[in-house]
Amino acid sequence: MRPGLLACLLVSSSLSPAFAQSSPGPVTPASDIRNIDTVVVTGSQPGPGMWKVSKGDHVMWVLGTVSPLPSRMEWQSSEVERVIARADEVIWSPAITVSVKVGFFSGLLLAPKALGARKNPDGETLAQVVPADMYARWQVLKRKYVGRDGGIEQWRPLFAAIELYDEAIKDSGLRKSGVVGPVLQRAIKARKPKETNPAVTVVIADPKAALTEFRASKLDDMDCFAKTLQRLETDLDAMRLRANAWAIGDIAALRALPYSDQSEACDRAATETGVVRKRLGIGDLEAEKRSRWLQAAEQALANNAVTFAVLPMREFLKTDGYIAALQARGYAVEAPE
Repeated sequence: MRPGLLACLLVSSSLSPAFAQSSPGPVTPASDIRNIDTVVVTGSQPGPGMWKVSKGDHVMWVLGTVSPLPSRMEWQSSEVERVIARADEVIWSPAITVSVKVGFFSGLLLAPKALGARKNPDGETLAQVVPADMYARWQVLKRKYVGRDGGIEQWRPLFAAIELYDEAIKDSGLRKSGVVGPVLQRAIKARKPKETNPAVTVVIADPKAALTEFRASKLDDMDCFAKTLQRLETDLDAMRLRANAWAIGDIAALRALPYSDQSEACDRAATETGVVRKRLGIGDLEAEKRSRWLQAAEQALANNAVTFAVLPMREFLKTDGYIAALQARGYAVEAPE
């Protein structure tokens, strides 16, 4: 799960003026992975094939990504690198980014205020703000993945959920980033195609005032907290299987696995606060992200002989996903074998 918009602003990025995203081993058959579902694949793995979207002789190759992925795998990316070497343009995944108009030293002064904004208003604890049954489940997962950190008990449910999820992922032989991104960046640096980032950007002109307002505000983050607990209680094995399926390129397994994701609920908790809404001027973030990516894709297919693009894998598997939308608009779509 990526942190919500305000989570990025308040926890990990208060010091930056602008911010956004082993040895070789045998490929393990998908059937074996399902039988030993606690084992995460390691070594050199091929990853999935790419979707082909085309109109006439203009082609866009789209890579589906999954998070988390096995922490000790090495992606065999030669096929993707060959496409990027021929591409006129690279289109990144849709995202929400934040730009903060503040210098480095001003950012240092804001850091304590940003860290303090993780805490519940009025000094409340998690035990006081979440239902008793949910808090009991939190305690079990906290002991397992976080340990005896008393400070986290003062945090808002949103930030506590993000920390819990991050620690659980590390303990499960998985990682949220660092497998795909660096490989793509190296290939793009070598070829230097045009890059398009269809992101929704929020500009925080006065971060000090925004942080003060956020510290006093209530978040509607109980859904984020509940879905994070549920995912860690029920979906960790599926996450490992999904990571394995991506690593070995098993599209059928990715289609068959149930998919639950708390990130949208956590993003909503951050982006629907008053402090963000006042500065955003956009009603439906998900609809805006979708519109910008599809617009970029259609422009690329009209202008470029070859385009490379990236999307979350779930957008290929949903009947109303981005790829389905392109198909409905008349583009030919071919799934990888």
